[in-house]
Amino acid sequence: MNPQKPKIVIINSSPRKYGSSSQLSIVAAKGVLDGGGIPEFIHLYEKNIKPCVGCVSDGNRYCRFPCIIGDDDFNSIANKLLEADGLIISTPVYWYAPSGVLKNFIDRLTSMEHMIFHKGRSLLEGKVAGFIATGLDSGVMMAISYLAITLNSMGVHIVPWSMAYSHIEDVTKDEQAVRDAYNVGLIVAKTARALKSSEYIGYNPNVNNDELVNIIKEFVKTLENEREKRLQWLVKESYCASCD
Repeated sequence: MNPQKPKIVIINSSPRKYGSSSQLSIVAAKGVLDGGGIPEFIHLYEKNIKPCVGCVSDGNRYCRFPCIIGDDDFNSIANKLLEADGLIISTPVYWYAPSGVLKNFIDRLTSMEHMIFHKGRSLLEGKVAGFIATGLDSGVMMAISYLAITLNSMGVHIVPWSMAYSHIEDVTKDEQAVRDAYNVGLIVAKTARALKSSEYIGYNPNVNNDELVNIIKEFVKTLENEREKRLQWLVKESYCASCD
């Protein structure tokens, strides 16, 4: 494999391999290829993804990767993500949210994100993500927003124009959605390729917190009279208003 070509995993989380979200993911794959990347498909409904057991709630040391649930397909899929430079998640909308199997998968990604407590960084940090959602009812942007916020909280780059959605049953008639899906693949691949040749960008968990707190305290000290002035103004204005 060409080391300069980013590998982009496309996760289809629909039970219908021929459905709308799957169709748009095929278009996204074309964008990945044109962006100089290598797409790889994973169909979640063909895998066994058990629900998260919430081990992190009992302490940071218990949640780590590989996930302690070792008798399903999550760890093997997660290892593909480790080798990849980006991912595109495609989902139907079920009651304003991603499909259930995808939600289970996202929850289990905590094992990768939580490695920040064991190795100093999330194992997903620095990867690039894009999103596709389809549904005849409302909720596509709620589903995409959930995915974008969650992945970003795990250290994943969410780049501009990295989303596509459609409410139309026949997505081939939704010109904007088809165009957007292509660009999801194109931009994710190009961004991943650019990041591969740039300085590493990541979260720093080892900052001097005391120093940062002192910066805040010094800032507040320079404005210690501001609150008193504001309160005096508020009292004056509320008194004048009561006089009216």
